[in-house]
Amino acid sequence: MKYLKEFNNDSEYESFKNSAEYVEPNVSFVKNTPVVKFNRKVPQYLTFTAEEANSTIQLNRIGTLTTLTNASLQYSTDNGETWNDYILGNAITLANVGDSIKFKGTNTTLGVNTSNCHNFVMTGKIAAKGDITSLFNEIGGDMAMSSYGCCRLFQGCTSLTSAPKLPATTLAEGCYTIMFQRCTSLTSAPKLPATTLADSCYSFMFQGCTSLTTAPELPAITLAQSCYQDMFSDCRSLTTAPELPATTLTQFCYSEMFWNCTSLTSAPELSATTLAINCYMGMFQRCTSLTSAPKLPATTLPTYCYNSMFQGCTSLTTAPELPATTLTEGCYASMFYGCTSLTTAPELPAITLAGRCYQQMFQGCTSLTTAPELPAINLKFYCYSNMFNGCSNLSYIKAMFTTTPSSTPSTSYTNNWVSGVKSTGTFIKNSAATWTTTGVNGVPSGWTVQTAAA
Repeated sequence: MKYLKEFNNDSEYESFKNSAEYVEPNVSFVKNTPVVKFNRKVPQYLTFTAEEANSTIQLNRIGTLTTLTNASLQYSTDNGETWNDYILGNAITLANVGDSIKFKGTNTTLGVNTSNCHNFVMTGKIAAKGDITSLFNEIGGDMAMSSYGCCRLFQGCTSLTSAPKLPATTLAEGCYTIMFQRCTSLTSAPKLPATTLADSCYSFMFQGCTSLTTAPELPAITLAQSCYQDMFSDCRSLTTAPELPATTLTQFCYSEMFWNCTSLTSAPELSATTLAINCYMGMFQRCTSLTSAPKLPATTLPTYCYNSMFQGCTSLTTAPELPATTLTEGCYASMFYGCTSLTTAPELPAITLAGRCYQQMFQGCTSLTTAPELPAINLKFYCYSNMFNGCSNLSYIKAMFTTTPSSTPSTSYTNNWVSGVKSTGTFIKNSAATWTTTGVNGVPSGWTVQTAAA
C-alpha cells in the first residue's frame, strides 16, 4: 500500500506529501472533497539528438570497471516506446537530423576513479538534454552522486553541442571531474545546483571547452579540496566568470580555475578571508584580457595561497591591495609574473617575511617604474629571489633590510632580484645597513645609493 493512500481531508494529504513516507507514483483518495490525487514523476531520460545526418554515438568502458552491464543500461530510438539492452561499444547511428536516442539505467556508479569509468564517443553534431541521472535511476531527478560518478563521461566529445542536466545536489569525491574536457563544440554549461561540494568534484570539468562563452552559476558556499581546480581552464571564449560566494576556502579549491581564459575581461569578487594552501594558485594565469584584479581582503596567508595568481595577465594595469603584515612561504610567489602592463605595484607592508614569499613576484613587469617599499629588516631564504628580474623600466627601489643575521644580499636571499632593470636609478638603503653588494644580487650597477633612517 506504499503507493495507494486514503485521507480524511486535504490537510492530512498535504502532511503526508511533505513527509519522508511519500513516494511517487502515488494515488491518494481524500474523503471530504471527494477527489483522487494522482502524482507521478515525469521521466527525464538522457536524450541525444542529431544536429547532423549520420551522427553516431556509443558508450565505451575505460579500464576494468564492471558495474555497468548490458542489462543495467537500455536505450530507445522511438521516443521511449520500446527499450533495448545496450551493449557497451555498440555505435548507434542517427541517420537523419532530429533523430534521437534515449538512455535509462539502474547503475550505482559510472566510475570509481579516473582510470575506471565510462566514456561516450560521438561523431557528427549531437545535442544532449534530459537528466544525466537517468543513467542511474531510470527516470532522472535529484539523487546522491557516487564517487567519480560520470567522471570522463563526455571527455573529448567534440561533437557535443549542448550538455544534459546535472540535477544532483549531493555530490561525492570526484563525481563530475573531467566530465566535458575538450568538448570543443559545447557552447553552454548545465546548471550546477549543489551548495556543498566534495573533493575534486568539478575539477577539470570544462577544461578545453573552447566554444563555451558563459559559465554556470556556482552557488556553493561550502567548498572542498580541489573542487574547482582547472574547472574552466583553457576556455578561451569565456567572457564572464561566475560569482564565487564562499568565504572559507580549501586547499587548491580555485587552483588554475580560469587558466588561459584569454577572453575573460573581469574577475569575480573574492571576499574570502579564510584562505588555504594554494587556494588561488594560478587562478587567472594567462588571462590576457583581464584588466583589473579583485580585492583580496585576507590578512592571514597560508603557504603559496596567491602563487602565480595573475601570472601572464598582460593587460592587467592595477594590482589589488595586499594588507597582510606576516607572510608565509611562497604566498606571493610569481603573483604578477609577466604582467607587462602593470604600472603600479601594490604596497607591501609586511615586516615578517618567509622563504620565497616574494620570489618572482614582479618578474617581467616591463611597465613597472617604481618598486613598492620593502620595510622588512630581516630576510628569509629566497624571499626576494628574481623579484624584479626583467623589469626593464624599473628605476627606484627602497629596501630597508640590514646586515643583521642572515640578511646580507646573496644568491640565498636576493638571487637575480634586479637582473635586467633600468641601467640608471635610485636605490634607498636603511641607514643602519652596512652591506655593500652591487650587481644583480644587490644594488643595481649604475644606480645612485641614498640612505633612509631606520
